[in-house]
Amino acid sequence: MGDVNWLAVSVAAIATFVIGGLWYSPLLFYKKWAALVGMTPEKQGKGHPALTYGVSFILSFAAAFVFSLFLGANPEPGFAVGAGISAGLFWVAGSFGINYLFEQKPLSLFLINGGYHTLQFTAYGLVFGLM
Repeated sequence: MGDVNWLAVSVAAIATFVIGGLWYSPLLFYKKWAALVGMTPEKQGKGHPALTYGVSFILSFAAAFVFSLFLGANPEPGFAVGAGISAGLFWVAGSFGINYLFEQKPLSLFLINGGYHTLQFTAYGLVFGLM
């Protein structure tokens, strides 16, 4: 673990946390996502924001850390970005797709959630490739 670039892991986690905030905001996909998952203002207010955002950030940080281990020290940028696209699209979104098919969830929900995670891992790869 001595080869881990902790600054890059931190930047990647923060960047994708910000991207997720924008992705699921009213500027982009919040209204459609909320309708698809049955999120009402009453439901949204039930969770504790510090717990929700805190644990979400920890999970983003953990994903960035493990992805950095997968890429290794100083990955070439093109490889890192390609690996990010592949991991997001085929590992994460693909896994969502399997579940969503059996749960009979709509394609649009898959595209929103899978799209975010594809972008998330692509951003991880970009950060690790550049730092």
